[in-house]
Amino acid sequence: MKRLQREAPILLILSFALGVMLFPYLWTLLASFKTEAAINRPLALGFTPTFAHWRAVLMESSVPLQARNSLLVGALTVGVALLIGAPAAYAFARFNVGGPGLRFTMLAAQMLPPATLIVPLFLIMYSLQLLDSLLAIVAAHLTFILPLTTWFLIGFFDDVPRDLEEQAMVDGCTPWQAFYKVVLPTIRPGMTAAALFGFVLSWNDLFYALLLSGKNSATLPVGIAGFWTFRGIEMGRMSAAIILAVIPMVVASFFVQKYLVRGLGGGAIKG
Repeated sequence: MKRLQREAPILLILSFALGVMLFPYLWTLLASFKTEAAINRPLALGFTPTFAHWRAVLMESSVPLQARNSLLVGALTVGVALLIGAPAAYAFARFNVGGPGLRFTMLAAQMLPPATLIVPLFLIMYSLQLLDSLLAIVAAHLTFILPLTTWFLIGFFDDVPRDLEEQAMVDGCTPWQAFYKVVLPTIRPGMTAAALFGFVLSWNDLFYALLLSGKNSATLPVGIAGFWTFRGIEMGRMSAAIILAVIPMVVASFFVQKYLVRGLGGGAIKG
């Protein structure tokens, strides 16, 4: 009881903060089952649930195609980011390539607003005839996901003992073989966390996808924004689409937390 009394104020503050954070999602979830008239009466607690908005989103709109595009863009972006970012992070961690200055430059590039890159990206994709294609969006996403992935993995490589690589080379491995046969499996939890983190960033991007995509390559955030029409906001359908977009990210967040704990704890190194 004494412990409960001592921690009660903290629990109340945390509960209030949790309620404030979850309230928009709860409101959106309820709105996806309300009629348009009920949505316009937010203080009215009683309403008759309807699945009309979910039917319209899943069967009468382009949201399934846009969700597929988001999955493809996220998967391609993460794959390329890991393929390039893992060796780059290893070079930073083991050989101090470029020194602290290059590390800082890589991180400082993320401070630039996305608007500074959209014009050159648009002109490049136009010249290559890649507008309204998934490759254009992937290239744009790599401008901010690749540096973050590299920076993210540097810490995991730093935690790997050099003795593992030296022992592998004593056993006949080349430095490259020691990298992908010994070091990469050791930081698998970190790579998984970096992949999921990058996928979340790609999945949630609207700015680049809105300006570089077209009818055939629009991603889910673009589709959600499309429910804001000249007739007004289709709140019910938009709410259903938002919930569809949030659910995969909520599931992924649990995996990110799991692998982050394992990676930072060095679980793959122990033993």
